[in-house]
Amino acid sequence: MKKIISLTVMNKSGVLNRITNLFSKRNYNIESISVGHTEHEGVSRITCVVHVESDGVIEQITKQLNKQIDILKVVDITDQAIVARELALIKVLATPQTRHELYSVIEPFRASVIDVSKESLVIQITGESTKIEAFIELLRPYGIKELARTGTTAFPRGSQKTAAHKSNYSIV
Repeated sequence: MKKIISLTVMNKSGVLNRITNLFSKRNYNIESISVGHTEHEGVSRITCVVHVESDGVIEQITKQLNKQIDILKVVDITDQAIVARELALIKVLATPQTRHELYSVIEPFRASVIDVSKESLVIQITGESTKIEAFIELLRPYGIKELARTGTTAFPRGSQKTAAHKSNYSIV
């Protein structure tokens, strides 16, 4: 089953390596990982998407992650109401004959063309993973030259909290 784990960590060298090693030692593959600064200086949020066999496994991983020194908070947000997004950049073959047709495919997905050359277009799309997968499948017949995707970034909707706010932990 697919699980989404949100970690709030100190923005220090080696933290990401220790986290990925923990997953690797237990033979769990990280499907996607996204890291970025938070609203607090010196603190980053890491969003991991992993496949595990059971809830017990994710509970064990969560406990082990919480033992790490520079990890402030670990939350399994899979079953919460969340906002989740991912970004993809796709370079697709585009001849003068296919450009108009490509633009008609791009528009309903609210994607945007961010680079144009004689032989290709670079398209940017953001959204849930399923939306991006569907868009990529529609572009395949045109010839995808390059594809780059970010990992999923997510946190709970509304006033729910993913991780502790600054008042709940001290930043040294």
